Amino acid sequence: MNDRPFDLLSLGELLLRLSPEGVDRLVRGESMRKQVGGAELNVAVGASLLGLHTGVVTQLPAHDMGNFIKNSVRSYGISDDYVVYDHSPNARLGLYYYEYGAHPRKPKVIYDRNNSSFYSISADSFPDEMYGSTTCFHTTGITLALCENTRKTAIDMMRRFKETGTIISFDVNFRGNLWTGEEARECIEQILPYVDIFFCSEDTARLTFHKTGTAREMMKSFTEDYPISIVASTKRIVHSPKSHTFGSVIYDAARDQYYEEEPYRNIEVVDRIGSGDAYIAGALYGLLSSGGDCMKAVQYGNATSALKNTIPGDLPTSDLGEVNTIIREHNQTGPQSEMSR
Repeated sequence: MNDRPFDLLSLGELLLRLSPEGVDRLVRGESMRKQVGGAELNVAVGASLLGLHTGVVTQLPAHDMGNFIKNSVRSYGISDDYVVYDHSPNARLGLYYYEYGAHPRKPKVIYDRNNSSFYSISADSFPDEMYGSTTCFHTTGITLALCENTRKTAIDMMRRFKETGTIISFDVNFRGNLWTGEEARECIEQILPYVDIFFCSEDTARLTFHKTGTAREMMKSFTEDYPISIVASTKRIVHSPKSHTFGSVIYDAARDQYYEEEPYRNIEVVDRIGSGDAYIAGALYGLLSSGGDCMKAVQYGNATSALKNTIPGDLPTSDLGEVNTIIREHNQTGPQSEMSR
């Protein structure tokens, strides 16, 4: 029996998101909605809503905007035990602006995060007991890409968590505005020997890691090159900003098996930001709650992501009951009720 207090800890920058009301534009909108975001936080929130005990590992400014983020984290049942604070006079919260799209106009993101408080995070700020406190540790390529210091901190933490027998989960989450594909490949290949669960899309495998062959062949090749146990790859078809199809494949190296289901088609997209993170939250829930059942990971990942597409903001809001209902309805072939009542 696992006696570690956390199921999942997630390292990453927590951001303030500002969006014009409705589908107004950044260039003219006069009011903005204030929300919390960040890829790694999205994963922790989604997994918490499904029933896992999760926490974030991050650094925030020690002023009111940092407190706003801290209170939001707590409101989702996420632990802030491993949140540290920047008391320097230059402490700042990273932010980004998001503009909703409407066909043929695509959504737009503008980042303003350079030299935020998270950029100066240090592994030495956290207690040694943290590294034996969780079943799984998750981070992403975004944290590696931000700056040399966040890269060093993330790699150091991955190594120290791995030494205590913690499962390491990593999402490539490539961002072309943070680093080049070649920079990403060179860095990520250094940390792949630590990784147990690897999230990488087909496009990223081809463009960043220069993989060739079918999607399944590329997924399997990661486990042949590195001691990775599970590889998950999502596939999104964008029919328009408001209509997507979403599915995924998971490969289990120990069983040499692939797991897949019918994708969710024609999702009515309200906000796609965070839907990839919601997939990871669902997939990790499926794996951690079942002792490694990859089919459950596919089902919970796909369903959680499909639901997040219908919710405004970065963060998922679907609990286990709602996700189970969506999975059940997705597998039904007969008539379905048009309303939950």
